[in-house]
Amino acid sequence: MAKARINIPRNIRRGDLVEIKTLITHPMETGFRVDSLGVKIPRNILTQFSVALNDTLVFQADLQPGIAANPFISFFLRAEQSGQLTFTWTGQHGFTHVETRAFDPAP
Repeated sequence: MAKARINIPRNIRRGDLVEIKTLITHPMETGFRVDSLGVKIPRNILTQFSVALNDTLVFQADLQPGIAANPFISFFLRAEQSGQLTFTWTGQHGFTHVETRAFDPAP
């Protein structure tokens, strides 16, 4: 089961450039390891991360096989409007994890 951590600074003012930090735990597999019986463990990685503010895409990253387990991703966002941030991680084998957070910069 995935668990996400999202850090949005407090005391944001409208117009500020804000660093948003995310970390998600995910049972990553490279596809190169074998189990105790010598059977190859299928690759299981995250393939995309996206963030939308009020349904408008503000950040997206396509993740490749070299991505670390439990990836930490940070990005910058200009605080121009209030609303809801929706964070979406997608991966192989139908994996999707969605988290939402309020985003409310002070005037």
